[in-house]
Amino acid sequence: MPEPSDLACRRALLTAALGFALLDTRGKPAPPQVKAVRAWLDAWPGVGDVVTGMSRQGYMLHMSNVDSSTWRATFSRETMLSADGLGAGATPWRAVQEAAWNALGQAPGEAKDETGAEDVILP
Repeated sequence: MPEPSDLACRRALLTAALGFALLDTRGKPAPPQVKAVRAWLDAWPGVGDVVTGMSRQGYMLHMSNVDSSTWRATFSRETMLSADGLGAGATPWRAVQEAAWNALGQAPGEAKDETGAEDVILP
């Protein structure tokens, strides 16, 4: 079996981190490992890390503050002609995490999977 590429390993790590950040703990306290990932990603430095990781995967970010309580993020491979991953949330990091999760949920060139971040995130 061939060795996974560095890019594939980075994609897997980014996907795992986003999965922990968006994990639905069903009202129970999050385990310490999940709290640690959330403490890292639920702030502006975490947004930067996710955006950098997505950029390495070939995605560009478009982000907007719709109103005082709604942020929207879109990741796409083409100059905003299509959206590979969409996300919205009360915080910029939540919107970016959802958008990245949705974009990474499909292989490049693959049809969009209908299951998305809503399957793993807290309401």
